[in-house]
Formats: sequence, structure tokens, C-alpha cells
Amino acid sequence: MNNIRVGIVGTGFMAVVHLRAYEAVNGIEIGALCNPSGRNLDGDFSDVHGNVGSDEPVKLDMTNVAAYRSLDDLLADESIDLIDITTPTFLHHEQALAALASGKHVLCEKPVARTSAQAREIADAAANAQGFFMPAMCLRFWPEWKWVKDAIDEGRFGRPLSARFRRVAEAPAWGQNSFLDGEKSGGGLLDLHIHDADFAAYCFGRPTHIYAQGHTKVSGEIDHVLAQYTVPCGAAVSAEGSWAMARGFGFNMAYTVNFENATVDYDLARGDDALKLFEPNQEPQVLNLDAGDGYTGQVTHLVKSLQAGTAPSIVTAQDGLTSIELCEAAKRSIEAGERVTV
Repeated sequence: MNNIRVGIVGTGFMAVVHLRAYEAVNGIEIGALCNPSGRNLDGDFSDVHGNVGSDEPVKLDMTNVAAYRSLDDLLADESIDLIDITTPTFLHHEQALAALASGKHVLCEKPVARTSAQAREIADAAANAQGFFMPAMCLRFWPEWKWVKDAIDEGRFGRPLSARFRRVAEAPAWGQNSFLDGEKSGGGLLDLHIHDADFAAYCFGRPTHIYAQGHTKVSGEIDHVLAQYTVPCGAAVSAEGSWAMARGFGFNMAYTVNFENATVDYDLARGDDALKLFEPNQEPQVLNLDAGDGYTGQVTHLVKSLQAGTAPSIVTAQDGLTSIELCEAAKRSIEAGERVTV
């Protein structure tokens, strides 16, 4: 497979984010858009905005791009190699299973399903499918996060002693019909905090226990969570996620990892000075990683994998399931007021 043609299901903010990534990566092209409502099927996404990336309007040249209002019609298009699911969370389960059954490859936005039971069905289907399945867990590909993951794996600064991850925002101003309905979205816990739950497991191994506190605010589900993980390596690991910040707060993501011989600190709010390295008896360093963003990183990995005829390895269907299981365990802990087993 030399040039991959992708059909994007859903034409909201995440579709725009993915479109920008596809435009930046060689070996892949947009072959189709799909949305039952017909919204943005003309390729004009000028009115679509979100909380990350460029705010420049996107207008897709539809000359060689098909437009479908039916997922079945898209799946029947033999020119399409990859289905990219960017629809609201509650639709992922049915759409992912249908796409896998069609024999096509599938990229599915996180969370891959509304519940771990549904995610387990997807993982089982992916294990037996003709095509490959990859959850769009972009944080694993974000340069500053990849850098600290590599530092942990290589023992670059000795053993990691502790880590704190933070991802906090005001309530989404887009897609509110689904995001602010916790039954559909899972609230801030499942839509936003899931990134750091996944990354904690990626870096330190699947947690065995979780103690969490949190509350609802905008969705009826957990919208603010502070979780403490018990991980196999013994490091003290925590993560905070929120949709509960007051309007005007915007969005921030940050982490601090304390090693035996260094401290690494990232804070999006510092702009060009976001990533800092502190080592004993040395001046603090600002690390500028000129390596794109997590969305282009995940598309690059997916394209290389498909071209090689191998399953994506950096993030798998099982990882997508694990991240939901961790969020569900955090919710159980919040409700019980005690530490729970994952």
C-alpha cells in the first residue's frame, strides 16, 4: 500500500484536526467525508473551532473527495483504505465494529467506546479483523510527552520517583449536545482525563489500584478528577483532569516528572519555554523540540505501519480498552470514597 485513501466519519472539530494532520503527512490522502446530517460535506470547515491547534479556517478541495451521508455507503467504497472515526463517543462502538467488519483499517478517536464492555468488543473484533485498528491516543505521539517517555524507558536520569500530569479546561464550547450529556460522552473524566490515565499506564505500567476524588459540574458525569495510581515500578503517580474551570480559563496541560537525577517540567502556559529540564549543578535548560504535534505523529505512525503491512504498535486496541478501564475505576473510587482495584 503506497498511497492510503482515508474516509473521515464525522465533520466536527476533531475531523478538522485530523484533516490538518493528513495534509502534513506524505502517503495519505482524503478520499471521502461522511456525515448523516450533511454538515460540512462541501469541505468548508470555516465555522469549526476547538481548543487546540491552529484556528485558520480549513477549506478542503472536494474535487477528488466523495461525500456520503451514509456510513454503509462509505464502507462500500472500494477506493477507501482507512476509516477515521471522529464522531461523538456514543457512536464509536457501532461504527468501529461496522468499519472493522468491512475489512478496512480503522482509526478511532478516543475514547474508543462509551464503556469498557463496548471497548472490549472492539478489541476482540480488531484481533480477528482483516484491517488494523488504532485508537487515536495522540498524547503518546506529542513530542514533549514522547521525550519524557523515552527518558523513562532509557533510564536517562535514573529511576523515576514521581510524576504528576494535569489537563484542565473550561467546558467545551463545541459539540455540546453530546459533550455536555454525560450519558453520551462520559464527561470530562472519559473525554479529557483519559489522555493522562492512558499516558500514566504507558510510562509506568498498568496501575493495580486507584484512589480518586472528583465531582460533576457540566455533564452529569465526573467532570473533575484527581487520581492517584499505584503502579508496578513504585513511583508516586497522579493525574488531574477537568472540564470544570470557569469560562475564560481556556485550556492547559502540564506534567512534572521527578527522577533520581533530574526534574522535568512541562507547562503549556509557558509557550516557547514550556519544557524545562533541571539537573544537579547545572543551569536549567529550556528544551525546544521541533517535531510537529501529536496528531501528525499519530498519522505518521499509522501510515508507516499500513505501508509496511503491520499493525500499529505504539497504541493498540487493548490500550484503548485499558484507558477506559482506568477511568471507570477512578469513577468507582470517587463514588465509594476509597481506593479500588483496577
